[in-house]
Amino acid sequence: MEEEAESSSVTLKPPAIRLYGRQRGHPLRPRQQRLIDESLPRMRFALSNATNPAEAFDVPPEQVWLEVGFGGGEHTAAQIAAHPQVGYIASEVFENGLCSLLGRLFPEAEEATASTPPMLRIWDEDARELLAALPEASLDRLFLMFPDPWPKARHTKRRFVHPGNLPLVARALKPGAIWRVASDDPTYQNWVEEVMAAQTFFDVEAPATTRPDDWAPTRYEAKALAAGRQPLYWSFTRRHGV
Repeated sequence: MEEEAESSSVTLKPPAIRLYGRQRGHPLRPRQQRLIDESLPRMRFALSNATNPAEAFDVPPEQVWLEVGFGGGEHTAAQIAAHPQVGYIASEVFENGLCSLLGRLFPEAEEATASTPPMLRIWDEDARELLAALPEASLDRLFLMFPDPWPKARHTKRRFVHPGNLPLVARALKPGAIWRVASDDPTYQNWVEEVMAAQTFFDVEAPATTRPDDWAPTRYEAKALAAGRQPLYWSFTRRHGV
């Protein structure tokens, strides 16, 4: 069966209420299961911390950043290493992705005992739930790196960049805060351009076609480049007074 083509004539549906996407891939190996059972609970960002997210970290952060869908965790690991003064909330629901990041942080056989990174917390539920619970203007930066494009027209409601989600994102970001988005999928790239051209919350500039120096690489970017796809890199700035 042919994939559905993206069409401007398709009626735009509101963003999906339920969370789509696989939460588990292949069965977890023993090491991965220990990471989920022993390491993840020690790293979780508790919903009770959402009213004052800075209190979730071991040291008072200078800023609080959120990454939505961290995948393999390469971008998260690079950001916390480069910005030790930032409180970083990394969001991912896919268990294999959670294990990939946790495996970088906890040595084998020390899943329950190794020290936890003081400025990193993990949110393993729908990121929209967290965004709704955070105080207004509480985030200094947001990242969406190579999200699932959901390329079929009937699946547009599942995309994180969606007109229905923008008020939620804008509410949580401080005026002047930066929202970084990267994608290598042509359908999603066109969608981002269309959605962001029709909104008033963010200042929009043309995307970069090469990764800016302070953007960390990811495995998804590497796969895209190896396959000959052209990633685009956007930086949207939260407007004041909107």
